[in-house]
Formats: sequence, structure tokens, C-alpha cells
Amino acid sequence: MDDKLINYLLVEFDKLRAEQSVFLNSGRAADYAEYRHLCGVIRGLTHAESIVKDLVQRLEQSDDD
Repeated sequence: MDDKLINYLLVEFDKLRAEQSVFLNSGRAADYAEYRHLCGVIRGLTHAESIVKDLVQRLEQSDDD
């Protein structure tokens, strides 16, 4: 798998998650619904990152076989 692609995805996930976290930490969520939405976005990005890392690990293991 292309390391540049994987690195790009992980960096973008991290940047987006950091942006959402800064927004939440600043207390600018208009209401509880927006707060919950942003928490869901952060959770989704974290989950996507985990999936990509798991995929990389599986591909590396299959190359070793």
C-alpha cells in the first residue's frame, strides 16, 4: 500500500479531529445538539483512523506470509 496515501489520510484525520476539538474546547457549540454532533464527528474520525491503521497492519502481515 502507498505510504504517502496512508500518511495523508492519517494526517487529515488528525487535523480535522483537532479542529473539532478546539471548537468544542472553546465552548462555541450553540447548543447540546451541536455539541453531540461534534462529539460524533470526533468519534467517527477516531474510528476511521483506527480502521486505516488496522488495514495497514493486516496488509503488512499478509506481505510477511
